[in-house]
Amino acid sequence: MSIRITLAAVFGCALAIGAPKAQADQFINVLTGGTSGVYYPLGVALSDIYGKGIEGARTQVQATKASVENLNLIEQGKGEIAFTLGDALALAWEGNAEAGFKAPLSKLRIVAAIYPNYVQIATLQEAGITTITDMKGKTLSVGAAKSGTELNARVILEAAGLSYDDLGKVEYLPFAESVELMKNRQLEATLQSSGLGNAAIKDLASSQAISIVSIPADMVVAMGSPYMPATIPAGTYQGQDADVPTVAVGNYLVTSADVSEEVVYQMTKLIFENLDVLKAAHSVGAGISLDEAAKSPPIPLHPGAERFYREQGKL
Repeated sequence: MSIRITLAAVFGCALAIGAPKAQADQFINVLTGGTSGVYYPLGVALSDIYGKGIEGARTQVQATKASVENLNLIEQGKGEIAFTLGDALALAWEGNAEAGFKAPLSKLRIVAAIYPNYVQIATLQEAGITTITDMKGKTLSVGAAKSGTELNARVILEAAGLSYDDLGKVEYLPFAESVELMKNRQLEATLQSSGLGNAAIKDLASSQAISIVSIPADMVVAMGSPYMPATIPAGTYQGQDADVPTVAVGNYLVTSADVSEEVVYQMTKLIFENLDVLKAAHSVGAGISLDEAAKSPPIPLHPGAERFYREQGKL
């Protein structure tokens, strides 16, 4: 009996040594944003998709301060895929120190263009703010310092002829914390750059009378690429009875040149095979389109993503 067991064990070991492993374990850290933003639920969905769809993959979702932090973490090899705003991506590629990039982030590569972010400035109705130029002397949260949202805030205020010095007070807070201050009448407005239907603004609108601040289209046109005029449709938030003009900027999923071609190919392919899952995670998933994913990338595509788009006839 013991001889048979020993022989079986030896035979089993020989098979294990002789059979090559299909794929080494692949760790995929998905870099998102604050838990009350749109990046986070989409990142959770991506993590689940990759965990099920990539053999040997171990996945993790990391909440971050979003674009700027994500891009620096990707460059440092501390993430495999990340969400970012297009303007932050362009500044990272050139190494804009003021935006939070000490040197050009040359390892960044695009996986896909996804959906547009809408700049949404929500104010307490009692503050009397209806358009961006009304922000002078008011208190405003602009998102985490040097986040993609905060970069948007600087550009938009400059286009309106304003700076932080013209405001009554500037807070650098995540979306949910900004809303809590507004509920307590410690803050008049919050600027949030995200997909429509932002959870924090919905929460605010459910308990307070709010206004959504307009950003005129001619001002947005003067801002130039990658900014574009957009509209927050009436009814997006409780009490919002009319369309509100604003500014939009594209979002991207990015990775590092150090991540293997095969892994990025699989990550890209699985995005477009699971658009229904992403849409279920958040309504902005409906804005992700294969036809738009590889158009006019501001920095190079990763070879794995490029292979997928070529197979699909999109390049």
